Amino acid sequence: MKRPMIGVIPLYDEKKESYWMLPGYMTGLEAAGAIPVMLPLTGNQEVLLPLMEQLDGLLLTGGHDIDPGLYGETPRPECGTRCPERDRMETIAAEACLNADKPLFGICRGLQFLNVLLGGTLYQDIPTQKPGKVSHQMTPPYNRAVHSVSVEPKTLLYEISGKEELAVNSYHHQGIKTLAPPLRAMAAAKDGLIEAAYHPEKTFVAAVQWHPEFSWQTDGDSLKLLTAFVLACHKNIEKRQPVRQESIRLMNWP
Repeated sequence: MKRPMIGVIPLYDEKKESYWMLPGYMTGLEAAGAIPVMLPLTGNQEVLLPLMEQLDGLLLTGGHDIDPGLYGETPRPECGTRCPERDRMETIAAEACLNADKPLFGICRGLQFLNVLLGGTLYQDIPTQKPGKVSHQMTPPYNRAVHSVSVEPKTLLYEISGKEELAVNSYHHQGIKTLAPPLRAMAAAKDGLIEAAYHPEKTFVAAVQWHPEFSWQTDGDSLKLLTAFVLACHKNIEKRQPVRQESIRLMNWP
């Protein structure tokens, strides 16, 4: 069986001015049957769109905070470092996937970005804006569960896991405040924070707040998530669709 090629959004270290990657994103996708490809960090459509034509799916990784201006807010003091290059790149790449109905999977920031892209908003800092008893910022090692999430029935996550509750790892200080209208929540923490969502009108557009890239080797449910994503990408191998430049919407970018 041919392996689908999945584009992986790069991580960026502004202090070192370098692109980098957590191995778990790559090894997890490879173990699930894919060929992971780390993409260049660029907002140039002439570079990104030809790549998106060749790829069978896209993984939105974790990383920097999202610019609050993209959901109509000014940054709070607690808002962390932003990366405009990533915001712009992910807008182009994710829009291309959505327009061509190619599979897309988001992790941590990936869930937050998908929500913002489709019209939702975020808590810029959960501890100060939505304090509660659930700890969303764990300490190492990151491959262990620190809290549970309740899985909504008749959702993609329930179909994948077959469970009403999942134990997850957790490392984030931002999260969904208002869910984007096209998305449907498929899991929530005990404090009510949405921890997973999907687009029911797309073949496979889903994202989770936890980190399967850290836990896929020790947690079967994490591997199931990556495998379901890769299987969805298989369907694109023989029917790759061209991406039209005029179809890309750039949110608030000039």
